[in-house]
Formats: sequence, structure tokens, C-alpha cells
Amino acid sequence: MKSGAVFFDRDGTINEEVGYLADLDRLVLYPEAARAIRMVNESGMKAVVVTNQSGVARGYFDEAFVTAVHRRMAELLRADGARIDGFYYCPHHPDEGLGEYRKDCFCRKPKPGMLLAAARDMNIDLERSYMVGDMMKDVETAENAGVRGILVKTGYGGGGTPSTAKPVYMASNILDAVEWIMRDDRREHTDR
Repeated sequence: MKSGAVFFDRDGTINEEVGYLADLDRLVLYPEAARAIRMVNESGMKAVVVTNQSGVARGYFDEAFVTAVHRRMAELLRADGARIDGFYYCPHHPDEGLGEYRKDCFCRKPKPGMLLAAARDMNIDLERSYMVGDMMKDVETAENAGVRGILVKTGYGGGGTPSTAKPVYMASNILDAVEWIMRDDRREHTDR
């Protein structure tokens, strides 16, 4: 049976926004992140990170560094009893970058490629899923993938490229977003 998922943007949603995170020492999780992700774990939904990492294309860091950041994030969360079920990232940029990384791909948000890949890989029901992020392109990604998009006021707080996408909820932070998701998911199950 397919499960629902909560897809999380990374920078500005789970951890502090620092521009291009190019140093592991600058990875600082928001204090409420582990609790929020633990709630997702306990609900039976998958917790999945989907993040654009065009710093790879721009030559600021390589894919091995992105993997190291995700490994460290997983360790920090695990220490607080929380688990990320999958990490997906897009290293490309359509207009800037080096060699094979400079391309208009299907994985770069707001396109839905990362969410669709996770759904396929992890047996996720997109109709029962949510996307939480700090930029309007995260909400647009949600709409493009057929999931409900929630905007958090941390990080860029809804900034970025203007969009016609509409969040189903505006949350103060990741914990507020997940608490709303848990209430909404229960309503969905009782309405069926």
C-alpha cells in the first residue's frame, strides 16, 4: 500500500538559510526541525528532502559535498530521534554553470521531477502528500506534482520568483507546518 509523504525543502525550511551552504560548519538545523520530522515519522508518512543545489553547477561545491551535508543532517536529526527517508537534489541550473550541470532539467524545482522520482522509488501516494518550503517555487512545485503546498515564514519567507501558486497554509515554521499537516491528514482520513 502506498503511503503519503511530506516533502521538505532543505535550506530555510529544515536548516538556517545561509546563501550557498558550502561549509559543513554552517549547517544549523532549526530548533523545531527534529520534532517536526519525528512527528512525520510517527504518523507513518515518509519524510523526504527535495532541494535545488545549483551551487554544484556554479562550481561552489561538488556533489560529494551535497552528500556530506545530507549525511550530517541525517546524523543530527537521528540524534533527536528523527529520520529522513530520502534525500533528492538537483545539481543543475538552466542558465549558469559548468559542463553537464548547465541544463534545463526536469528535476529543478518548480518542476516536479524530484517528487515524482521519490514517489516512484518509495511507493508514495502523491494525492496524500504535502510539500513544505520557504519559497513560492516550493508551492509551485507542489502544484506541479499534485501535492498540497505549505509555505513557511523562515528562510526566504515566501520570497523568490513571483508565482500564481497558492499555498494551502502559511506556517510560521516547520513545526507549525507539520502540526497543520497532521490535522489535515486526520480530516482526510475521517472524510473517506
